[in-house]
Amino acid sequence: MAHAINFALHPQLDVDAAARAMRQTGRVHIPQFLSPESADQLHMLLRNRDDWVQVINSEDRLVELSRATRAAMHDEQRLALDTAVYAGARSGFQYRYEAIRVPDEAAERQASADPLAALATWMSSPEIMDVLRRLSGMHDAVFVDAQATAYSPGDFLTGHDDAFPGKARRAAYVLGLTPVWRAEWGGLLLFHPAGDARADALVPGFNSLNLFRVPQMHSVTEVSRAAAYRRYAITGWLRA
Repeated sequence: MAHAINFALHPQLDVDAAARAMRQTGRVHIPQFLSPESADQLHMLLRNRDDWVQVINSEDRLVELSRATRAAMHDEQRLALDTAVYAGARSGFQYRYEAIRVPDEAAERQASADPLAALATWMSSPEIMDVLRRLSGMHDAVFVDAQATAYSPGDFLTGHDDAFPGKARRAAYVLGLTPVWRAEWGGLLLFHPAGDARADALVPGFNSLNLFRVPQMHSVTEVSRAAAYRRYAITGWLRA
């Protein structure tokens, strides 16, 4: 397991200014959220992990495929899977990307040697929760859940609003950890204003936090085959 990371907020983080933007639009983009050292170490951790699992939904079921499982698939199997994924995206909710999940339970996180569990514990600590409550305006939020995500060419996430009964999600976040990216490579965080033909897009960035209230319709556009890197992020929700 990788060595521990000393997580810290960026010293120039302006919480009050970000909170004002959040109140006005229901979402905010913070260009620098973690300290540079924290962000660099977290990015390298994600790049070097080999325990990524591809997650794909099939209607109400979740399919999880390890890298070893996918490597052993025949070309016909890969083609059939691609066909099914794109068919699901034509008229319904569909996603495909890689993930590393973090336990929700505090005791499981504390017992884990995984730096991602340490990140979730740090984000749920009283000091950081106070900052996140101020940023989001969600004063009943009590903890943060998390997962690492990696989008490769062909991966995407269709439109959804994150509302899920029983989860008490108050705000969603995407902590971008992609140092080099071009807009034409896709992987854009896209917001879908109701009744508006215009959509607002955010290009993947490095050490940038996108925070937005739930429910709010959004998606991640398909990553192009031209993309030179994976689109890395830590994602999750502030929950009551």
